[in-house]
Amino acid sequence: MAIFRDLNPIEHDRSVEDRRRHRQLVEKSIKKNLADIISEESIIGESKNKKIKIPIRGLKEYQFIYGNNSSGVSSGSGNEKRGDKIGSAEKRSGKGNQGAGDQEGEDIYETEVTIEDVINYLFEDLDLPDFDKNKLSEIISQSSKKKSGYQRKGIPPRLAKKRSMVEKIKRRQSMKKTQREEHLEEENTGRVPFIEDDLRYQRIKETKERESNAVVLCIMDVSGSMDQIRKYLARSFFFLLHQFIKIKYFDVEIIFIAHSTTAMEVSEKEFFHKGESGGTYISSGYKKALEIIEQRYSPEKWNIYAFHVSDGENWEQDNNEAVKYAKALCSLCNLFAFAEVMPSPYYKGSLIKIFSDEIKADNYTVVSIVNKEDLWPSLKKILKKEYEAG
Repeated sequence: MAIFRDLNPIEHDRSVEDRRRHRQLVEKSIKKNLADIISEESIIGESKNKKIKIPIRGLKEYQFIYGNNSSGVSSGSGNEKRGDKIGSAEKRSGKGNQGAGDQEGEDIYETEVTIEDVINYLFEDLDLPDFDKNKLSEIISQSSKKKSGYQRKGIPPRLAKKRSMVEKIKRRQSMKKTQREEHLEEENTGRVPFIEDDLRYQRIKETKERESNAVVLCIMDVSGSMDQIRKYLARSFFFLLHQFIKIKYFDVEIIFIAHSTTAMEVSEKEFFHKGESGGTYISSGYKKALEIIEQRYSPEKWNIYAFHVSDGENWEQDNNEAVKYAKALCSLCNLFAFAEVMPSPYYKGSLIKIFSDEIKADNYTVVSIVNKEDLWPSLKKILKKEYEAG
């Protein structure tokens, strides 16, 4: 008896489905364990190729298994409520404090991903808000390359196969013509191999193009009120932001500013590893950012983004200055974001409330980071593509 199967024009590739499911598990695990991934302070300041281990639940095929179908009637003590389970297998499965169990658990294994993979999974659908591609850099990029004809010498990746085939055919036809003119008997050699003179390679010409221009100003409070935990949260926030920018954008400049009562521009290494103390004039960080913008980054030519992280504690006499300079940054930046980490319950003059009352700009947003679980949601709120006022 013949058996006919329905025609399926799409070939089913089992490995493709397995890879898709694996990617979903990795992405889910990264989001679930992000707080623990970032809690490894050793990754801060590391390269994007630094590898991180994350736990992944094993993939299993659906199958029928034997259940606990033992006969008998379970009874309670008389104090049960509606919805309570009677005669559960909790003891046998090893749950709770019932001692060792005899049931099989989930398969959990560790997989290694790079920091770049983590950033790509987390921020795949995010971008720097309000990015104006018409603002072009004064620095001309030479990274763009165009094909410009053919040449006889080159490297294997640039071998022009079609052009090389044409050259071989031309050589073959020329040989036939010569043989006919000299009345030579043509040998039927069949397949004609390539020779070195047949090979042609793509000639690559570097073209100069202007790139869209952007600068990101990272401003961090390093005063005495920023204890070790707060500084860790601030550095983790900027570490995620820094990695996101480096991986997602080709040519974005990043400026690091650290401030207490005074502010200074620092290197990346100093920003992520150096600690300070002292009082807090938040206006000093904003004033330094405005000076850098005035000297090096014209708003007509640059997309400007400013991110400030602080615990919100400021010298009270400096609050008006801080508000004034914050408004000035809003007038120059595509986005100005303020993240307050672990605000002190004993300090009533928190800047997050003062700024929210005083600054009404659409390109200004505030977020609050109380613990490490708040880092990714806060950054995600700031970097969503369809930006709305925070």
